[in-house]
Amino acid sequence: MSQPTQQRTESDSDVVLETQGVTKTFGGLTAVDDVDLAVEAGEIVGLIGPNGAGKSTLFNCITGTLTPDDGEIVLHGTTVTGKPEYEIAREGLGRMFQHTRVYGEMTVMRNMLVSAKRDGGIGSVLRRPSEEAREQATELLQYVGLWGLRDVRAGRMSFGQQKLLEFAMALMAEPDVLLMDEPAGGINPSMLNKLIEYIRSANTDREVTIFLIEHNMDFVMEVADRIYVLAHGEKIAEGPPAEIQENDRVLDAYLGRE
Repeated sequence: MSQPTQQRTESDSDVVLETQGVTKTFGGLTAVDDVDLAVEAGEIVGLIGPNGAGKSTLFNCITGTLTPDDGEIVLHGTTVTGKPEYEIAREGLGRMFQHTRVYGEMTVMRNMLVSAKRDGGIGSVLRRPSEEAREQATELLQYVGLWGLRDVRAGRMSFGQQKLLEFAMALMAEPDVLLMDEPAGGINPSMLNKLIEYIRSANTDREVTIFLIEHNMDFVMEVADRIYVLAHGEKIAEGPPAEIQENDRVLDAYLGRE
């Protein structure tokens, strides 16, 4: 494996998240194959590709769930390859999952409070929440339209509402970069439009850089500034949405011709 890159050059100063030659294999299967990508501060970047393209595996390598067999993950100019998930999260990387990970037996408000960065995360379940965390939770629940459900157990809410809660929980941790795995999945059209607004608002007003996997092409084409495309673990294209829509290799991959 190549030596860690501790410092980036001046020209790379806007890059907040980068993968350098990341490769991950499982037995004889190469799930991610020598992938380079970079996400700049303030962007919304999409990652698309057919089923089995390696998208979630790449996300797992970035977050520390998996360790790449080769290559480096660089966050804020420092290599984080091989660090545990909690350390990478502490350095400013947040994540939402394809299947929601809310605490079903806790109320919506309690879910928010145990996610607060300023109160030390899940350990706060054993302590009285700070007033600052309560104010932040109140503001975010109002922001995503869940304030009226603050005393409801999270497991009783619809899947779409749980996704909005998980989004608000992720913002409670105050990430610099938020990875979102299929945020549009399972959400009805009216809530989908709200989610697009929330993502854009988090990106602009809260200055959160967004990197998301998505199968809903209309959604990703509308919300993303740039898009990377994987097929069979390899990066086959990158560019703005309009360019990706016209890319022959991308069309071939989705039609099964690649």
